[in-house]
Amino acid sequence: MSGLHGQAAVVTGASRGIGAQTARALAAAGVSVVLAARDGAACEAIAAEIRAGGGTARAIACDVARAADVAAAVALSREVFGRLDILINNAGVIAPIGLISKTDPEAWSAAIDVNLKGVYHGVRAALPHMTAQRSGVILTISSGAAHNPLEGWSAYCAGKAGAAMLTRVAHLEAGARGVRILGLSPGTVATDMQVAIKASGMNPVSQLDWSAHIPADWPARAVVWLCGPGGADYAGQEVSLRDEAVRRRVGLIE
Repeated sequence: MSGLHGQAAVVTGASRGIGAQTARALAAAGVSVVLAARDGAACEAIAAEIRAGGGTARAIACDVARAADVAAAVALSREVFGRLDILINNAGVIAPIGLISKTDPEAWSAAIDVNLKGVYHGVRAALPHMTAQRSGVILTISSGAAHNPLEGWSAYCAGKAGAAMLTRVAHLEAGARGVRILGLSPGTVATDMQVAIKASGMNPVSQLDWSAHIPADWPARAVVWLCGPGGADYAGQEVSLRDEAVRRRVGLIE
């Protein structure tokens, strides 16, 4: 039903949370998946699970802050699967959480390396192949923090805001050449990141009850839908999973 059968994808940050669920969902839709994250062993465990279920998956250790690592993940997809049709820029970190005046400059910079430069490295690695074949989807997991300042989240907010603008620029440059480039803002999701946010006690997000967070399979299902024919309407945009109309189109609610 997704129209993705036979395609190939790279998912960053695929060792847990949204990334792991997205890799599973894409594989269930018939996509061959490269799972990429710093924890290569965790990626391999999920890839083995996918293969045991009849899917096709490979794993690679990948730090998105390093351009060469991201290029290697893209190269692995092309080498093993013969193609690259989908890139999911999912890798992200919330730390450091703290007032700007009290954050460590190196930790702040490291967050930007992942949340912003990691997206740049993915787009840069994937675009030449996708523009050459005049097809492909690059989807970046965004956040409400890209547009709304939150106390203690200066690195996360700044990185996500930069990634959202980078998505728009990439669409401007490559959208007319057959590449669909867009973002998905899922809202708060029940993952390990929310555990760290809760423990920080900083800003209203840390005060949310666990029941307020959506399950990680919701954004995963939205990713599959947005990579398929239905997502064509959203090229160049940031899609909010808080929007009930979007949830209905994806099939998350009636």
